[in-house]
Amino acid sequence: MNRVVITGMGIISPIGNTKQDVFRSLLNNRCGIEPVASWEHIKDLKVRIAGRCRDYDAKRINRKDRRTMGTMAIMAALATLDAISMSGLDQDIISSPATGVAMGSTTGSGEVIEKTFNDFLTTGGISCLEGTTFMKIMSHSVAANVAAMLKTKGRVLSPCCACSTSTQAIGEGFEIIKNGYQSVMICGGADELHHSTAGVFDVLHAASQKNGEQPIETPRPFDLKRDGLVVSEGAGTLILEEYEHAKNRGADIFGELIGYHTCCDGEHMTSPRAEGMFRCMKGALDQAGCSINQIDYINAHATGTKLGDIAESQAIKMLCSDTIPVSATKGFTGHTLAASGVMETIFCLLMMEHNLIIPTLNLENVDPDCNGIFHVQKKISKQLNRVMTSNFAFGGINATLVLQK
Repeated sequence: MNRVVITGMGIISPIGNTKQDVFRSLLNNRCGIEPVASWEHIKDLKVRIAGRCRDYDAKRINRKDRRTMGTMAIMAALATLDAISMSGLDQDIISSPATGVAMGSTTGSGEVIEKTFNDFLTTGGISCLEGTTFMKIMSHSVAANVAAMLKTKGRVLSPCCACSTSTQAIGEGFEIIKNGYQSVMICGGADELHHSTAGVFDVLHAASQKNGEQPIETPRPFDLKRDGLVVSEGAGTLILEEYEHAKNRGADIFGELIGYHTCCDGEHMTSPRAEGMFRCMKGALDQAGCSINQIDYINAHATGTKLGDIAESQAIKMLCSDTIPVSATKGFTGHTLAASGVMETIFCLLMMEHNLIIPTLNLENVDPDCNGIFHVQKKISKQLNRVMTSNFAFGGINATLVLQK
């Protein structure tokens, strides 16, 4: 079996668009949550805050490639260009059959979907439909657009499972390289901000209602006063590479993927199960060939919802009790849905690089129902050789990665 390493990363996020800016935000407790004035006219929508991405230049993408991209595909393409630049891969490798793509989103572009239906309701027909519309709203828009932009000729996969999307994309890329089917995989995910997403969580009573003058005080993972998640947007890309391939071309290596597992709770569409989360984390450890005692840090999915945080706390308690430091980074970014897995993997890589555990932002008083695990509430300097990160989605779809230096 081949070893799989990470040779590049790119990110567009509510707390920065470079690894340097992102780490600076994490270091200085800078939250990316802000008011969204345009949502005030949405009838019955109680949510007024979100995590937005700013200061990225879509024109870095060739105009011809950009024509078929919605906002989420644009962010994914920019993150990918940055990841490739960091990796030092040349175009001959990128556009060869040795390179594949695994990227996903929760849906197609929400903005374009809304416009399409509004045009139909206004005209009663398809007179306003553009030739590029479907390319922006199809479920594999992110993967297909990135692959077309890069002219890749290997496998193209597009996981579509909300919060676990990009974790599965990275895991699939890992298994493809490990088994010798590709030398390079470009992996990640993206989602754009849209009021329909906020509305879904609002209707499910899973969205934070803290819309006052201090939006940065929410979400509050594991905290007694948490009242739900905050939806956000963003994108992230990792370049996965077979170790010898990376070594032979003299690439910088930022980490190694050693374990991956994905499984289903098999129980409920929206209510998470600790037992399924536990099986997923244990499965990733088993594939990595290491015990939980060899993990130095756990990055939790923890979105700030009542039931989700409790279930995950119970699963981690089953796995390691209070022996391994645990923190959640969604207090900084909000929930970026399909981008959350790849973003949190990048955060883990940055923590390993600096041997520093970033605490859970806004965690002031741990909910007694989330007790029994080692919650990180202040920065911890610690040698980080192996870390684990998980994401858990609607439908009980769980995914976990194990990384090492």
